[in-house]
Amino acid sequence: MKVVAAMSGGVDSAVAAARAVEAGHDVVGVHLALSRMPGTVRTGARGCCTIEDSMDARRAADIIGIPFYVWDFSERFKLDVVDDFKAEYAAGRTPNPCMRCNERIKFAALLEKALDLGFDGLVTGHYATVTKDADGNHELHRAAAWAKDQSYVLGVLTAQQLAHAIFPLGATPSKAEVRAEAAARGFSVASKPDSHDICFIPDGDTRGWLKDAIGATPGDIVDSDGTKLGEHEGALAFTVGQRRGINVGIPAADGRRRFVLDIRPVTNTVVVGPKEALAITEMGGSKFSWAGQPPAHPETAFDCEVQIRAHADPVPAVCVLAVCDGEPELVITPTDPIIGLSTGQTAVVYVGTRVLGQMTIDRTVSAVPVAVQA
Repeated sequence: MKVVAAMSGGVDSAVAAARAVEAGHDVVGVHLALSRMPGTVRTGARGCCTIEDSMDARRAADIIGIPFYVWDFSERFKLDVVDDFKAEYAAGRTPNPCMRCNERIKFAALLEKALDLGFDGLVTGHYATVTKDADGNHELHRAAAWAKDQSYVLGVLTAQQLAHAIFPLGATPSKAEVRAEAAARGFSVASKPDSHDICFIPDGDTRGWLKDAIGATPGDIVDSDGTKLGEHEGALAFTVGQRRGINVGIPAADGRRRFVLDIRPVTNTVVVGPKEALAITEMGGSKFSWAGQPPAHPETAFDCEVQIRAHADPVPAVCVLAVCDGEPELVITPTDPIIGLSTGQTAVVYVGTRVLGQMTIDRTVSAVPVAVQA
C-alpha cells in the first residue's frame, strides 16, 4: 500500500515508519507543522512540534530512505484543538487536547488529505492494534505492552478511520525494545525523551497559559450549600479534585480537608467540600462515538470497563445507550465510584482489550450531591 507515515520527530514514529517500509509499503514521511511560531528547541520532555523535532524527523526519513514533507496544519490545529481547549476551560470543563488532536487533526485532517492525494492509509507510532472480526469489521484493541498502551487516546477513531490506520508498534513488548531498534538503525532520536505535556504549553504551566489566554477574574469560594468561605483570584486556576492551594479562611466543621468539587463559570464560583463528594456514581454524555462496529443492542445495558484518563486503570462498569431530553446519551455506571471525575474529560469504553467507543462527559452524579447550582 501507499501510505503516509506521521513523523513527529520522536523515536516511536521513526521506528513505525521504518517498520512500514520493511512491511512492503510505499511510505512517505510527513511532519505536521502545528504552530506558526514553533519553538526552536525542546525543553527536556516538554512539548513537541518544534523546529528541532521537524529536523529530527527529516534525519530519520533520510536514513530510512523515504520522501519527507512538512504539512502546515497550524490554522486547523488552532481552531480545533487550541481554541477548543480554551473554550472548554472557560465553560468550567476539563478537556483532553490529545483526544481532540487525534480526532480532528491526525485522523481527520491528515488522513483526509492523505486519502485525497491517493494514499491508502496512515502510519503512526501509537501503541495499539487494529484487528478484524469474523465479518471483516475493523476493531481497535490495546497494545501488547499495557504499560505503554495508547488505545485510550485513539478511542475517538471511527470504523472508516480504523480501516486506514496502521500501528506497527502495537505488538512490541516494551518501549525499551523500540529504543534499542532505533539505535541499531542509527536514528539520533533513539534516546530522545518522550513528550509528556500539552504540546502548545511546552513550559507545563497550564494555569499561567490559561490566565494569559482567557484572563482571570476574582470570585467566591463556596461550600456545597452555597456558604461563602473565601475568595479566589481566578476560577481557571482550579481543577476538580484539587486539594492544595484552596486557601479558605473558614475551617470545615469536622476539621477535614476540603477539595474542589466543581467550577461554576456562570457565577465565577469554586465549590469545595469533603472528599467523599468527589465520588462519581454515574456519568453521561451526548457526544459519543463507536470505534468500529457498535454493540448489536446498545440500548440494553452491558458489562464493560471504563477508563477516564490516558494512564488510569480501567474499572468495571455498566454501559447503556439511553435517551435524555429527547437526545441519545451514553450512560456509564461504574461498579465502584470513581474519584475526582470532571465534565469535559473523555470516558473510553472497553470490552476486554477492545476499545468499543468513547464519550465526552457532559454530566456526573456524585455520591454526595452538591446543592449549589450554576
